[in-house]
Amino acid sequence: MRMPQPYHGTVRPEWIDHNGHMNLAYYVLAFDLATEDFFDVFGVNQAYRDATGCSTFAGDIHVFYKRELREGEAFTVKSTLLGFDEKRIRYMNQMYRADDGSDVALIESISLHVDLTARRVCPMHAPLTDSLTAIQDNQAPFDIPPEIGRTIEKPPLYTKPT
Repeated sequence: MRMPQPYHGTVRPEWIDHNGHMNLAYYVLAFDLATEDFFDVFGVNQAYRDATGCSTFAGDIHVFYKRELREGEAFTVKSTLLGFDEKRIRYMNQMYRADDGSDVALIESISLHVDLTARRVCPMHAPLTDSLTAIQDNQAPFDIPPEIGRTIEKPPLYTKPT
């Protein structure tokens, strides 16, 4: 089995916002493009959708912005499988500047395996779980960034007394 390779991209002019840097929506787009490549490695692609009538939907994402990117800057995204069960795939994508390797952003995601006819979450088929197991068993050891598993905590939520 081939292992996931980094995704390479460049910040496009239309991705720049009024602050002169890449808009938050385009970080998510870049992560999504990297995820398509990553999922293709373990078999979630058009052939899988055609053969099984199943796909994946985003279930939850948490994006952490660390540094800005500006127009024309090149970046890479490394995808890592964090875990999976019969209905969910948990992974992270880490974005780095291509020139110096500095940390730019990170996204933690959970994708749900979905029957496209019923539009409901359903168990994955064995070839897919076998591929995920192979990736999990063969990916290089990695440190879990401190952002993984975090939620928005501060400031505390304001609730008006009733």
